[in-house]
Amino acid sequence: MLARLLRWACKVGGIDEAIAAIRDGRRRGRIGTSVVIRSALLLFLTRLGSLNALEQTRSSARWRLWLGADLPSADTLGRVMAGIELETLRGAIGDLYRNLKRGKALQATAGGLVALVIDGHQSYSTYHRRCGGCLERRVKTKAGYRTQYYHHWVVAMLLSRPIPMLLDLESLRTGEDEITAAVRLLERILLRFPRAFDVVVADALYSDTRIYRLLCAHHKDVISVLKANTPELLEEANDLVRWESPAAGSTPEYQLWDVASGIDWPAAKAPLRFLRLVETRQVRRQLDQQKETLLSHWMWMTTLSPNRASTTVAVTLARARWDIENLGFNETVRRWHIDHVYRHHPIAMTAFWLLGALAYGVFHAFYHRGLKPALQQRGSYLHLARCLAAELYARPDAARPPPS
Repeated sequence: MLARLLRWACKVGGIDEAIAAIRDGRRRGRIGTSVVIRSALLLFLTRLGSLNALEQTRSSARWRLWLGADLPSADTLGRVMAGIELETLRGAIGDLYRNLKRGKALQATAGGLVALVIDGHQSYSTYHRRCGGCLERRVKTKAGYRTQYYHHWVVAMLLSRPIPMLLDLESLRTGEDEITAAVRLLERILLRFPRAFDVVVADALYSDTRIYRLLCAHHKDVISVLKANTPELLEEANDLVRWESPAAGSTPEYQLWDVASGIDWPAAKAPLRFLRLVETRQVRRQLDQQKETLLSHWMWMTTLSPNRASTTVAVTLARARWDIENLGFNETVRRWHIDHVYRHHPIAMTAFWLLGALAYGVFHAFYHRGLKPALQQRGSYLHLARCLAAELYARPDAARPPPS
């Protein structure tokens, strides 16, 4: 199955050409950069979780078939990844996106619109080790206040259906806030993927004039959660919604309000539009088996016009922001080990994350486009991943039929 995935990725995804374009800072490397990149890519595809676990499979005869060389050691992989030119690695993700888009494998999120979601993520913290990219904070512990070192990223995920793609990330630097890093990330994405998305979806932190000003200048719409961090806009939205009736199609359990405010916010080139959702649902508590009614209140603001996105479509796009939590962070951390520190170096950590994002896109594209529906129904994502890893531990003759 692994050989089949790799052949499909080279033929449809153009992975061979993309990997060949990746460079590192060595002048005369004894081991080719492509061998290192392929090895690290297979590390994520098989979800082994560490370089030492990968190194223990060096005796497998399949490595020469897949790499054309022996598997590099764990130390070599970490050292070379610390010198990778990150822009060439980002270009590989861009090549995969263009090949999938050309093959019509990426569909709209909702209502014919493609959403890009951005969010912050802390991937690593320790009291003992630091690198040039570490941030610092004082944390109160039982032993008193201690200095903690950590990494904070802003991640961008394309919510295309049925293949979500992690496009890029940007690390926070010392002394700057998350919005500054997000602006830097969005500027790079707008340059590399100018037509990949129509609307950016974000949390309340990104209801910031810098985000709206940048995206509106590039003719992109925005949907962001409205909370107390923007008190004037929240108060205005509550005043407008208070006098409006729920939108058409609302039910007692699912009430929607859609109000065109007419507010010309300085950062937005279009009047803001407020969306409110009140969802009522009943749950049965496991402890006493009693039913309890839960209310969920949500408020969003957006630059999307009603002509471009109806109330239902706008709310669907706004709620799609949770995909970055479930698919972008939860799945990649627990299943793909993308947050594991393979080498504590700022370039190496970014390079391994980008390779994990590339493997994530290749895997989902192969599952949905390279496998027939009957094979998809036979096993889950996790089952397929275990089948891929099993090939590393199989005997060289395990796949051959027995002699007649």
